[in-house]
Amino acid sequence: QVQLAESGGGSVQAGGSLTLSCVASGLTDNDNCMAWFRQNPQKGREGVVSTYTGGNSIRYADSVKGRFYVSQGSAKNTVYLHINNLKPDDRAMYYCALDRGARWNSWYKGDFEYWGQGTQVTVSS
Repeated sequence: QVQLAESGGGSVQAGGSLTLSCVASGLTDNDNCMAWFRQNPQKGREGVVSTYTGGNSIRYADSVKGRFYVSQGSAKNTVYLHINNLKPDDRAMYYCALDRGARWNSWYKGDFEYWGQGTQVTVSS
């Protein structure tokens, strides 16, 4: 059974940085898409970044390009989301999700079979 566990959220001032981690357990291969979504009451759940864990394909939402950066751990079952220059609009619950179909260029939530519990990011101005 695949399980995802996020960590690294917290409360920071605008302009600060955070690194979120997502560790996937129970994986049997690297042919997956791991993605970060975020959810707040105003915008609902939206895709932020997705990456193909078996290669270098990455997609960023326009709203985070240049500020968010995704990387993988050497074991390929960990994905990090590095967030720089945080803005109040970045305040949200951040979720890690996994698509065994490796559709890294799609954020259709129905494709993601597994979701973590989320980690909260709060930004104060």
